[in-house]
Amino acid sequence: MAGSKTYRCRAVVLDKTKLGEADLILTLLGEDGRQLRAVAKGARKPGSRLAARCDLCCLVDLLIARGRNLDIVNQAELLEAPLGGSPTYGLLMAASAVCEVARYATFEDAEDPFVFAVTVRALEVLGGDAGELSQAESDLVVAAYVFKLLAHLGYRADFNGCVYCGDARPEFFSAQAGGLVCRSCAQTVPGAEEVDAATVAWLRALMAQRFDELAREQIDPGTATLLLAFAHAWAAVHLDARLRALEFLLGC
Repeated sequence: MAGSKTYRCRAVVLDKTKLGEADLILTLLGEDGRQLRAVAKGARKPGSRLAARCDLCCLVDLLIARGRNLDIVNQAELLEAPLGGSPTYGLLMAASAVCEVARYATFEDAEDPFVFAVTVRALEVLGGDAGELSQAESDLVVAAYVFKLLAHLGYRADFNGCVYCGDARPEFFSAQAGGLVCRSCAQTVPGAEEVDAATVAWLRALMAQRFDELAREQIDPGTATLLLAFAHAWAAVHLDARLRALEFLLGC
C-alpha cells in the first residue's frame, strides 16, 4: 500500500553483515528480483529467533518497517531452507558462490523476477537429496548458474563458434572476447585458454540443460573445475567485481 510504514516480502537471504553488538544487516533478493537491505535487530543475541529464520540462502517471509536509512525487519517466517538443517562445508561454499553472484547482479531499483526464480532453483538443486551432490556436480551447477544468469542480464557467452570469424571449430575460451574463439583469432586475444572438443560440448550443455539435469551428469572433476573457472572469469569480467566466494570455491 502506498505510504504504508510496513510491507511484506518473500526473499532469499544473500548475505549477513554484523552491525553493532547484536544486530545484523541482511542483504536480500526479493521475489520481484530487487535487492533489499534491512536490519535484523538483536539477531545476534543468544536465542534470537530472527537469526535462525534468516540464515544464509533461506527463503523467508518478512514483515519490514521502512526506516530512514535502512529498513528494519519486524517479523520473519522461514518458508524453506534449500540447504537443509545441517549443510556440509562443501555445500555452503557452493551456495555462497551462488549468493555472491546474485548479490552483484541485482539492484534496489531493478525488478526482475527471473533472477529470484533461477537463484532459488539453483540453491534447491545444490541442496537436493540432503546436499549429496559430489564436488564436481556442484561445480557444474554453479557454473551453469553463472552463465545462465549473466546471459539473462545481457552478457551471453557465444559457444556456437568463433566470436570473431564464426569458425565452427573453436579451440579457445576468452571471457574478454565474449566466448569461444578459433586458433587463428586466439593469437590476437591475450589470455585465451585452449579447450578441447569435450569441454566445448560441456560449455554448450551449461546453457542448454536444466540444473537438475546437469546435477545427474557424470563429469570428470578436472573438467568441472575448469568449467567453474571459466564461469568465474566470465562473472568477474562482466560484473566488474572480485568474487571471493567463487575464488574460495576454486581454491584460488
